[in-house]
Formats: sequence, structure tokens, C-alpha cells
Amino acid sequence: MPAGPAPAAVLDSAHIGDIKGAFGTIRLGEESPGSGWKTRVKTLLAIIGPGLIVMVGDNDAGAFGTYTEAGQNYGTSLLWTLLLLVPVLYVNQEMVLRLGVVAGVGHARLILERFGKFWGAFSVIDLFILNALTIVTEFIGISLGLDYLGIPKAAGVLVAAVVIIGAASTGSFKRFERVCMTLVAGSLLLVPIIVMVHPDLGQVTHDFFIPGLPVGSDLSTVTLLIIGIVGTTIAPWQLFFQQSYLIDKRITPRYMKYEKVDLWLGIGIVIIGAGAIMGFTAATFAGHPEFGNFTDAGGVADGLENYVGKAAGVLFAVALIDASIIGAAAVGLSTSYALGDVLGLKHSLHRKISDAKGFYAVFAGILIISAVIVLIPGAPLGLMTVGVQVLAGVLLPSATVFLLLLCNDKQVLGPWVNGRATNVFTALIIAVLVILSLVLTAGVLFPDMGSGAIIGILAGGAAVCVLGTAAYLLYARFRPGPGAAPIDRTGRQDWRMPPLALLTAPKLSTAGRTGLTVLRTYLLIAMILVIVRVVQLALGG
Repeated sequence: MPAGPAPAAVLDSAHIGDIKGAFGTIRLGEESPGSGWKTRVKTLLAIIGPGLIVMVGDNDAGAFGTYTEAGQNYGTSLLWTLLLLVPVLYVNQEMVLRLGVVAGVGHARLILERFGKFWGAFSVIDLFILNALTIVTEFIGISLGLDYLGIPKAAGVLVAAVVIIGAASTGSFKRFERVCMTLVAGSLLLVPIIVMVHPDLGQVTHDFFIPGLPVGSDLSTVTLLIIGIVGTTIAPWQLFFQQSYLIDKRITPRYMKYEKVDLWLGIGIVIIGAGAIMGFTAATFAGHPEFGNFTDAGGVADGLENYVGKAAGVLFAVALIDASIIGAAAVGLSTSYALGDVLGLKHSLHRKISDAKGFYAVFAGILIISAVIVLIPGAPLGLMTVGVQVLAGVLLPSATVFLLLLCNDKQVLGPWVNGRATNVFTALIIAVLVILSLVLTAGVLFPDMGSGAIIGILAGGAAVCVLGTAAYLLYARFRPGPGAAPIDRTGRQDWRMPPLALLTAPKLSTAGRTGLTVLRTYLLIAMILVIVRVVQLALGG
């Protein structure tokens, strides 16, 4: 790529320079990628990382718990949910990818600048709370793996926290990414377990492609588990982490196609890992007393040892620890990046501790506090896990709404803005997420809620979506606005967002302002009610 002026919107000067990946370096003054296959492979190796890390980090301790519960309680009958999530994962993270490489500014800062202080503060505060609770679940996963391996929990958890902090605090982006890629490779330990267990591949293939519900199961329980699978696979921290990590790696629009390959590789590993967990868990417990009686991931490791062999249990425990470590690192960094963006702190893994004290202090602090919470005797760890899933489900629709709005902001993305197909698909995703969020919130507030109530919420939500779409189409037909100008995509490889100070405030329509107000009200009420309920349960209420 020819050397040119640094993108003025970049908030940290460390985000400008050579691309230093785990497997290669691309100098700032190098020409654009060549056409030879060797050159392309070399470029891909240097670029690869952000997509893999964000996706594999998503198959964390919470995901292990959700996928093993699905497999142990319902066999492979819910595998189809993973296939449905593939386009959702890609569309969401591809929009984040464009924002990162084109804007050069983190997700939280863009929300602050484009939608005001309330939403900027809200996005950071709720991210901080949710991420802290998520990291607690990561250390719960580490402790379960350590217990199975016979390693003292207190020492092991603290050592894990120190290792994560140390890996991110060397002042070398390349070194941190190499550690993460080692952890990504560790996630493949799940594959040998599949070989050892050898589930019925015909049944697995059928259930992966043909949707269905477990025979004789309680609809309300299954529905909440499906929502849990969605919530653990698509999480708000992913948006903040990938956008900032891409910026920190100094990826530019010229390498967009390589980063998309990276993202697809990550999605592939996520689906393979999740499917493997469901598949070997289902096959391991089928026909045994533990089937339908899920406890936790530690119980799955014990079951693998009892019915498959010690090696399978050890591999599972090590994979759980590995997934929890990469999850804790990614979630912790998403918090540090967001606060650095909003507060104007130096925030880059290229900087040493002495040059970015606030950035590393936030990262170390949230990890250490979370690790200590796990070690407190009697801490309500189970309720914290529930709280993470519920809050993630409540907040995810809002995160996706702002992602959609930012990706239609021509001042931010210029020729990289969304096309109509992406907008329609994302709007559908948001509608589904809102309905699932309502079901999940209601399920926590009213634990005895039956299948009839859940069907009512789903049907009511679907009806509202259909009526709303019909009303919009009628309005557009009888009150057509000016035709949308075609998007000029020429020269977009060199287009970057101008400095934030030069952007004019976005003009939201009346419908847009109304929608944000409704969203703000719902989020505040739902979060307060959920937090109150979780606290009541923790106190024995």
C-alpha cells in the first residue's frame, strides 16, 4: 500500500504504522497485495487474527456450559440452532469489520459522538458491568477445569489471571496475538474427543440441517435454552472488541477481503467447536442416568472419563480452561479499549505499561477483581452466570440497533455504508432479538412462566413485526419520500472517515428518535427488574 497521510480520525497515534500480526508483518509503505498466490497467502497470514480471536473467544466458559447442557439434556436435537446463527454472526461482525477499518475509531466513541453523551455513557457502563460478570464466568470455567485436573483452584485461578495480564502487557501487539493464536489452536482439542466418542454422524448431520424440538420436552425450558444458545454465541462485547482490535492492528480498507476470510475461518471454528461439544456430550450420556440431568461442565468432564476414557476428560478440561482464558482476555480488552476510546486514554497493545497506565490498569483491575470473586466462599456464582446470560440478552438488541445506525451513517462509512439487503436482514435480526430478549427477561422475572405465556410473547412479537412492516410499506407507498441516491462505491479502498470534529450531527427522523426513546425506556426498566430479581434470588428471596 503506498504510504499516505495518517487517517485523522484515529484517536491513538499507536494505531498508525506497520501491521504486525502473529504470522507476519506488512510495512506501512508496502505496495498493495499482489496477485500471486504466495503473496496472497503471506498477506493473509499477516492479517489473520481479529476474526479468529473474537469468534473463538466467544466459545468461552458460558458457551461450554450452554452447549453441554443442550447435548446432555436433549441430545443433538438443537444442533440446527448453530446453522441459523451463521449468517447472523457474519452480518453482525462484517458490519463491525467495516466500521473498524474505515472509521479508525472504537465502537463506544462512535456511539458517544454520533448519538450523544447518554448513549455513550450507557454503552460503556453497561458494557463494563456485563463484561465484569462475563469474566467471572470465565474464571468459573477455569476453576471447573482445574478441579477436574486436581490442581488447587485458588492458585490456578490467580496464576491464570496473571498469565492473561502478562500476555497483554508486554508492549508488543505481535506477542499478544501469538499467545492468542496458540489458544485458538488449543480450541481444536475438542476434535479428538469427537473421534474418541464417535457419535452417529448421520443423526448429527440430520439434526444440524433439519430443525426440530426434543420429543416430550417442556417447551418453556427448551425455548429459554435456545435463547441461551443465541445469547452465548452473539454477545455485545464482540462488537466492541473486534472493532477496536482491528484498529489496534492497523488494518486498512485495502485488506478488507483478507479480514473477511479471517472472519469466516473464525465462524467455522466456532460452529465446529459448538457442534462438537453438543455431539460428543449427547453421545456420551445417551442411555446413561446422567442424560437429562445436566449439572455443569465439570460434570461433563467426569462423564467423559467414566464412559469414554480419562484422556477424553482431560482434553475437555484443558479445552475448557483454554477457552476461558481467551474469553477473559478478549472480554477484558473490549472493556479497556472502550474506556480508552471514551475517556481519551492511550489505548493500544503496542504501548508499554508506562506509556498507557490507565488502559492496562483497567484491564488488570477487572481481571483481578473477577478472579477474586470466584474464590470468595459462598459467592452466588450460579446466579452471576444467569445474570450474564440475561443481561446479554437484554442489551444485545440495542447494540445491534446502534451497529445498524452507524453502518448507514454516510459521514462515518462513506462508500462503505450498508446496502439494502444488509439493512433488511439486520432489521429482521433486531426484531427477533427483541422478541427473544422479552422472553428471556420474562423467564427470569417469572420463573414459573409456562409454555403458553412464551408462545404468547413469541406470537405477539411476530404479529407486531408483521403489522409494523405492513404499516411501513403502506406509508412508503402513499407518502413516498425522495428516491434514495445510489451509493457510489468507487475509490473506497482509500476512503477513511474524516476527523470526528468535522462531522455534523446526524439527523434522525421522528420514527428514529421515537424508536431510540422506546429502546432506552425498555432497557432501563428491563435491566433494573432483572438486577433486582437476581439480587432477590441471591438473598434467598
